[in-house]
Amino acid sequence: MTEDKYSGRRFDIQSEGAIDTAVLEAIPFDYPESATEVVYQTDEFTAVCPWTGLPDFAALTIRYVPRQSLVELKSLKYYLTSFRNVGILQEHAVNRILNDLVELLRPASMVVEAEYRERGGIKTRAVVRWEG
Repeated sequence: MTEDKYSGRRFDIQSEGAIDTAVLEAIPFDYPESATEVVYQTDEFTAVCPWTGLPDFAALTIRYVPRQSLVELKSLKYYLTSFRNVGILQEHAVNRILNDLVELLRPASMVVEAEYRERGGIKTRAVVRWEG
């Protein structure tokens, strides 16, 4: 009867509408002719499973070649933190981050990669690339 005990159990989760894109800010990049690659990394990215509400933890890497703009780091931290209680598939989270940052920055290229901690004996690594 263990299955019945947990079948209706869920944690509250937020919809993707809770992802705070309004907090994102772009700042000028003074070297658009360079081949500068910018890399941001965190081991603290968290979202939740849309079906169970259980947390998913990932090491997140954002890598891009800017044109005219950089993302302001404090705004990026607040944006990424807004995923914390959002029910989103792991593979969808990297695509959502990529789409939001490409819209903000219009970079020459960008890669977003998340390596999720093992759950149920399976590790997930989701990578999405964009060339502008």
